[in-house]
Amino acid sequence: MRHEHTWKLSRDAIQLGKRTAIMGILNVTPDSFSDAGQYFDFEKAVARGLEMEQEGADIIDIGGESSRPGSEAVPEEEETRRAVPVIERLAAAVKIPISIDTYRANVARRALEAGAQVVNDISAFRFDERMLEVVRDYRAGVVLMHSRGTRETLHRQGRMSDPVGEVSGSLAHSVEQAVSAGIPPEAIAIDPGIGFGKTAEESVAILKSLHVFSKIRYPVLVGTSRKSFIRLMTSNNIQEVRIWGTAATVVAAIMNGAHILRVHDVRRTRVLADVSDRLV
Repeated sequence: MRHEHTWKLSRDAIQLGKRTAIMGILNVTPDSFSDAGQYFDFEKAVARGLEMEQEGADIIDIGGESSRPGSEAVPEEEETRRAVPVIERLAAAVKIPISIDTYRANVARRALEAGAQVVNDISAFRFDERMLEVVRDYRAGVVLMHSRGTRETLHRQGRMSDPVGEVSGSLAHSVEQAVSAGIPPEAIAIDPGIGFGKTAEESVAILKSLHVFSKIRYPVLVGTSRKSFIRLMTSNNIQEVRIWGTAATVVAAIMNGAHILRVHDVRRTRVLADVSDRLV
């Protein structure tokens, strides 16, 4: 059973618990693992953002740097150049909140000034401690995601002896750090970071144990969409795995207590979530 929360952003609030929220992924990068840079073009990115709202997204998450395995960091100025104009255009055109997917404080600041309301930080403030001040000062919502290692070693981590316990403890520490810095508890959501510094078996264990993370008493965001750990569980072709493998994981996430799903395929996920919400 999911706890109910009101996730307070800088201007809006999202009710979570009775209905699963969908965060649509909009990668404005040339090297995304999932869409091959399809939305690197500004106009195509804006069009996709508008389409996501029509498909039932509750949030649009815009990222200007890929964090896929093997990716390299881009200069801060380039990340800003890619993401901020799209945020500025969409913020004036959609009614749903926009999130910036970044671990850099300066990029987050520019994005929030352009109209974003959420910072989605894969490092939970580890890569740039100035992010604490930015989130607090702009009264933004924040997603604290568990990951291990540096930006360069995210996907080259050893096995964990107790993945569920280690991830849960790390997220609890991140929440404590955020609250101690003056970020309101109601602005915080947590993400166990499926696929980040985790083997396929560890990702599955975490997905099956989401109820443990709900005990931290914050909304739980889960991102499994098109990730490689799904491919290791089936021998079917990649396209079918992307669609149906992801579908299986998002239903499992809802059944196990997720409040927010971060996905590429908004339309299908909205249907899956609506039906699953009735069954929970």
